[in-house]
Amino acid sequence: MPAPKGGRFSLLTGLSARLLVLTIFFVMLSEVFIYAPSIGRYRLVYMQESIASAHLASLALAAETQGSVSKQLTAELLSHAGSHRIVCTGSSDMTTLIGEAAPVIEATYDLRQASFFPLIWEAFMVLGRSENRMIEVVAPAPMSPEITIRTVIDEAPMRQEMFDYSERILFLSIIISLVTATLVYISLHLLFVRPMLGITESMIAFRANPEDARHAVAPGSRTDEIGRARRELGEMQRALRHALQQRSRLAALGTAVTKINHDLRNILASAQLVSDHIRVSPDPRVRKIAPTLLGALDRAIKLCSQTLAFAHDGELPPSYSRFDLRALVEEVVGDLAETRPDAARFVCRVPEDFTVEADRDQLGRVLTNLTLNAYQASARTVRVGASLANDTVTIEIADDGPGLAEPARERLFEPFSGSSRTGGTGLGLSIARDLMRGHGGDVRLAETGEAGTVFEIVLPAEETRPTG
Repeated sequence: MPAPKGGRFSLLTGLSARLLVLTIFFVMLSEVFIYAPSIGRYRLVYMQESIASAHLASLALAAETQGSVSKQLTAELLSHAGSHRIVCTGSSDMTTLIGEAAPVIEATYDLRQASFFPLIWEAFMVLGRSENRMIEVVAPAPMSPEITIRTVIDEAPMRQEMFDYSERILFLSIIISLVTATLVYISLHLLFVRPMLGITESMIAFRANPEDARHAVAPGSRTDEIGRARRELGEMQRALRHALQQRSRLAALGTAVTKINHDLRNILASAQLVSDHIRVSPDPRVRKIAPTLLGALDRAIKLCSQTLAFAHDGELPPSYSRFDLRALVEEVVGDLAETRPDAARFVCRVPEDFTVEADRDQLGRVLTNLTLNAYQASARTVRVGASLANDTVTIEIADDGPGLAEPARERLFEPFSGSSRTGGTGLGLSIARDLMRGHGGDVRLAETGEAGTVFEIVLPAEETRPTG
């Protein structure tokens, strides 16, 4: 998503505004669920109060000691009770009647049978009507359950009271929703939105200039998900910045190596022409070392050609052939005879006639790199063995050196980072792993410590079998 103008997210269209709107909406929705039963309860209480008023009116009538009740007093009692007619029925079948005229009753509500959902439904039906109705309310007297009160009242005053109550609830709901939304908005903005804005702006700045370390996200001290996201993003930025710097160095190195290889190949070609004359030398000792020299020159020229091809097209795919592994190991030992320390020794434990199917030159490069690394790490003895198990060939290169330090183990196979030697580039192990992964295998550190270090070359063995 493109960054907003000015690099800041708009408060009106950003996550903060959405949180504010959603909070208000959910609070109002909650108030609706609260309002529904409360309006039903309010209507029930209104009718119960009408029953109580009617009961008081009937008690006032019963307390009148004179023989007859004046029409004026009856009208006042009915007006006070908000009723057109009151009928009180006692347990002794005694009936008290106030109001002689029988009004037209359009609905009767027995509060003794009131239940939760019908009360809510009937309350909304009352709110939805516009005309006035005469309704009869039936319920026990508040303080005398043995007496049943029937009162006929107008529905319009009750509806108006319900509307007034609804307006108060609405006003209170708006106040509650605004206060709640504001508090939730401030809390979420401080705890979530503002940190996310900082992370987002850091990502935008990092995308614009990945190599500028000033735009890295500070890890912070938070232990929640936001803190974890900041730490992971900071680590990812650091790794990407390191990879970009490494890629730049590799690009510069690749250009230099390409130029050097071009000239070196010409020099080796000249040396190869000169060495052809060594084979016909009259000195038998010279003729004896000529094949070794010519083989080394051929491999050097081929390595230069492959390096040039890799610089343009990447590492060449393996050229598979079946060959004797022990012979290859002995050849590598011979090539390194002049470079290993005088007191160092090499032990080949590869079984006789143990053949593998792989790229011979590439596997030789890997064995050379690992063996040379062992000698350079002050190893006095290097042992190479091989085994076949579960359709996998494992070539083990073990030494008795001092082992690898912890920092070197963490970046062992990273170019320019994995070397444990001062001045080392760390390219050897990186190239070795790439070559073996091209075979569908791998190079891995099996163990390291004061007793020495063990590397393993793992190759798939679908077509690999020991013939001995």
